[in-house]
Amino acid sequence: MMKEGKMTNSDNIKNEEGLGHELSEKEIEEAIEEGKKVALDEDLLDDNILDEANSDLLAEEVSDLKDKLIRSLADKENLRKRAEKERKEAEIYGGTKLARDLVSVYDNMGRALENIDENLKEQAKPLIEGIELTQRELISVFKKHKIEKIEPEIGEKFDPKWHQAMFESPLPGSKKGEIIQIMVNGFRISDRLLRAAQVGVSSFEGDEGEKN
Repeated sequence: MMKEGKMTNSDNIKNEEGLGHELSEKEIEEAIEEGKKVALDEDLLDDNILDEANSDLLAEEVSDLKDKLIRSLADKENLRKRAEKERKEAEIYGGTKLARDLVSVYDNMGRALENIDENLKEQAKPLIEGIELTQRELISVFKKHKIEKIEPEIGEKFDPKWHQAMFESPLPGSKKGEIIQIMVNGFRISDRLLRAAQVGVSSFEGDEGEKN
């Protein structure tokens, strides 16, 4: 009966070789070292795979942080531009209500001048000059604050953005949509309407340019 015992490395190598001869100590040591080298290479391969995975994860995190930073900077810039736009609009349009009131004052001065009796103009000359001077001063203030008069002309095409049609009339010799009478000039502040110019508009349907 054979005695069971623990197999040595040399026994394993001998069995694997299947050559039936015993390996020398040197060959056994070389085989063991080769096995260690293979195991070490496998460990290094596993470490490299892990390093690559970690590197990919890190790159993804860096990319996400970069995107968040870019979005944050873009939001900040948009906020700055919006605040600057609102500041400029407040600077230009902040006095819109006051401007409308001043326009009414300007209109009243014009009406006062128009209604002075011809026979009294010589006597009222100092008063007239004072009103006219005040009107010119108001116009100067208007220009300073980007307030401009809207002064349409006869024959000009009606523009609903700046004009208000008070009536329509089929005036012969005019074209449909043309201004045929100016009742009150308008005003605007920069590109916003303060008061539309009040006009009469032609509704004439005759031949273009026909005159009687």
